[in-house]
Amino acid sequence: MARKSLIAREKKRQRMVEKYAELRKQLKKEGRWDELDKLPRNSNPIRLHNRCLLTGRPKGYMRQFGICRVKFRQMALDGKIPGVTKASW
Repeated sequence: MARKSLIAREKKRQRMVEKYAELRKQLKKEGRWDELDKLPRNSNPIRLHNRCLLTGRPKGYMRQFGICRVKFRQMALDGKIPGVTKASW
């Protein structure tokens, strides 16, 4: 489990990206780079990092499911993810 502060920081960045998205798009379109520089750094979507929705783990993230590999395997073996079965041959 990731520290709560790291999860909260990531959520804060996500809110800031959503808040400034339209303004950033408009400034880029008009080419007003000096005003774009004055926006908060965390309003840039590049600064976001994918994290597991359940644990906050930053590594081993599976984009299709939104969870980390550890939780994915656990949930798949428990049958909690529809259509996913353990491969055997």
